[in-house]
Amino acid sequence: MAAFSLAAVVTSARAVTARATPTPFLVRCGVGLAGLLAMLVAWPVSLLGTQYFVPLTLLAVYPAVAPRGRGATLAALAVVAGWIVDTAGYGAEVALWRVLTIATLLYIGHSLTALAAVLPYDAVVNLDVVGGWMLRAAAVALTSAVLTVVVLGLSADLAGGAFLVATLIGIAGAVGATVLIARLLQRA
Repeated sequence: MAAFSLAAVVTSARAVTARATPTPFLVRCGVGLAGLLAMLVAWPVSLLGTQYFVPLTLLAVYPAVAPRGRGATLAALAVVAGWIVDTAGYGAEVALWRVLTIATLLYIGHSLTALAAVLPYDAVVNLDVVGGWMLRAAAVALTSAVLTVVVLGLSADLAGGAFLVATLIGIAGAVGATVLIARLLQRA
């Protein structure tokens, strides 16, 4: 029975690769590349050449193979866990470039995974569609990075009571937005 299922998997994989078109394949390559680069930046450098990095590599590229499952979430959690291991366990300093790079790669990987999930592997898609998708994702990542740097610059000026007030206003805004979204979803 196991040989039959393996044969079925191989036959299915051959059918998929025979019908695959370049654009969905490139989107899935982007998912794998973003995940792999995020793993490389997040995990300690001393683990990169060891056998421990092999499962992390497989986990990073898994969302490219099966974008509709929970693989993207697991890969993102592994990236965050790697950053925590490196900063807390290995004593690496928290560098702004590294945090922004990890966040950008996770966002781009997530965005491409969402596109790959709805894009059949044999779809004929114009590159302008994927290009527009990537431009929007890059604009969001760039805006987030700029706002992060600005807020970090302002946090030094807003130390003390003003920082506490700004934090409470931000939390209230986030709670308000969540309540508004929940009510709008209940309406529909």
